[in-house]
Amino acid sequence: MLTKILSKLGIAMLYLISFLPFWLLYKISDLLFIVLYHVMHYRRDVVQANLRNSFPEKNGAELKVIEKEYYSYLADLSVETVKLFTISEKEVMKRMRCTNFDLIQGYFAQGKSVIGALGHYGNWELAAHCLSLLTQTERRIIVYKPLTNKTFDNAFIKVRSRFGATLVAMQNTMRTLVSYKKETTISVLVSDQTPVQSEANYFTEFLNQPTAVFLGVEKLSKLLNNVVVFCDIRRIKRGYYTVTFVPLFDDAKNTAEYEITREHVRYLENVIKQEPAYWLWSHKRWKFTPPHSN
Repeated sequence: MLTKILSKLGIAMLYLISFLPFWLLYKISDLLFIVLYHVMHYRRDVVQANLRNSFPEKNGAELKVIEKEYYSYLADLSVETVKLFTISEKEVMKRMRCTNFDLIQGYFAQGKSVIGALGHYGNWELAAHCLSLLTQTERRIIVYKPLTNKTFDNAFIKVRSRFGATLVAMQNTMRTLVSYKKETTISVLVSDQTPVQSEANYFTEFLNQPTAVFLGVEKLSKLLNNVVVFCDIRRIKRGYYTVTFVPLFDDAKNTAEYEITREHVRYLENVIKQEPAYWLWSHKRWKFTPPHSN
């Protein structure tokens, strides 16, 4: 009961904070950076190990620059996420510019449904809002990983569905998308999630290390024969992003095993290598090793 009360108070506080203008939220972000990086040392061991293993060619000074840029970005991302509670449609479209939605409209005109793979890069939540606003008649599906705290989970479901998206929990993805098979849909999946150990069946080289890869994009696109695109999110400057849809496969059923997975993983890897500070380095991504490793 106490946890539920405190959670509701926390949500109420976040809601109130979300009414603050961006310029003031970024002042809070500047303070949050100091707290996360200099005071709490929030997961600095995880971030440093991930960066070191991913970029062995970089020296300590270069890695330190990326590390500090990452924590600054993480603080910005935190306040930007809070802002999503009350952000206006106009503000979403101002801060997340889609460069080629006509590509998606072309698929819709052909009666084709689309699966978009994206990573924990840039502001993926804002990109999902942008997509919801751009798609007027087709069903927009956002696949999400439920939070363990039910109060916060319900609050973020409301935030993510504010502009008409259908929210689907990861464990219900297959069944739900099959039920919408007769509709024209666009489904967005965060494809760099770490699979549970029992489902860590496929490993590929990602950022210089063997990585267990979530196979949801490939399984769903093959089952439904959806078009597969990569959602390429770029940070232009503080608070401003673009998203570009990169066509990967028009005929998913006729691809080789793991071909789709390898392609969207490679694309995300290239994006990260170009501007590494804007990926979620504090996530414990490399939990498992291939079965044959000692």
